[in-house]
Amino acid sequence: MATNPLSWLMGFFSLDIGIDLGTANTLVNVRGKGIVINEPSWVVINKRTRETIAVGLAAKEMVGRTPLNYVAIRPLRDGVISEFEITKAMLEYFIGKVHQQAVVPMPRPRVAIGIPSGATEVEKRAVYDASMAAGARETYLVEEPRAAAIGAGLPINDIKGSMIVDIGGGTTEIAVISMGEIVVSRSLRIAGDEIEEDILQFIRKKYNLLIGERMAEQIKIAIGSTFPLQTELTFTARGRNLITGLPGSVEVSSVEIREAINPSLQVIVETIKDALDEVPPELISDLLDSGVCLSGGGAQLLGLVPRLKEELNLRVWIADDPLTCVARGAGIVLENLAKYRSFLVNLVRGPSKG
Repeated sequence: MATNPLSWLMGFFSLDIGIDLGTANTLVNVRGKGIVINEPSWVVINKRTRETIAVGLAAKEMVGRTPLNYVAIRPLRDGVISEFEITKAMLEYFIGKVHQQAVVPMPRPRVAIGIPSGATEVEKRAVYDASMAAGARETYLVEEPRAAAIGAGLPINDIKGSMIVDIGGGTTEIAVISMGEIVVSRSLRIAGDEIEEDILQFIRKKYNLLIGERMAEQIKIAIGSTFPLQTELTFTARGRNLITGLPGSVEVSSVEIREAINPSLQVIVETIKDALDEVPPELISDLLDSGVCLSGGGAQLLGLVPRLKEELNLRVWIADDPLTCVARGAGIVLENLAKYRSFLVNLVRGPSKG
């Protein structure tokens, strides 16, 4: 992943991009333009020919509605690639979409991608190879908690410590950072997807109603909560009645959904506590001042801030535009490679490209 002089010169003319390659959504940050793409990480393919039919938002609209010869796939699970070729096709689509916005032809881009801090060497290599195969000139990998902290504007190079909790679709990334380095970290493969699965299973068991992933996501966004609300909410869930086999609907409350998702939320809370238990006393003192910063889509769950305040005895706050922190942070790293070079993930296996 070394930078040669020609590539450095080309960097002035290319639309270099930071990517949050998320399990639920893929976000693309373009230098000088900000977030230009925020689309679901879905791909629809022809099962027989493996041809890509739709990507992103168009693909998600087809979920549960495809004919027999098509299948809708999320090529990432738990924050890492589960379908290499389909991920490559998805990245090609998004990189191509960025280049379509250019006024004049541009060189292939440099790309910085956020990856879970707990990713294995094989998983890291898969992301790198998929990016290069999709048309990147150079690819840099950045651990998601570092990228999220940079995107959230935390003073991570200061001596005083900062804490970031990034709750995405596939993983929850927890890190305490001081002097530009991670002091304590956790990567937990329980996040938005698990919460949606909790909702789906709860409605199936209690109401004998089979709902789809999209309906579970809508319920999570609309009434999913982690702490009692001043005014509790309701939502009409629609699906198929498992007893009659006919369409059915049921009204569920935020109280019920809070109970359904609590086991997954409690695992996240206990993992944060476990990380704090390893933090040196001086840094704990810093965190009493700076608090805990939340990022990622999961940060927007209703009542999460008061729930964590009560559980952790620390100030808890949500970053500005939490969903975009990783993509923005990856873009900042790419723009300031000299400053953030130590933040890049080194691939142990395989030759470097660049």
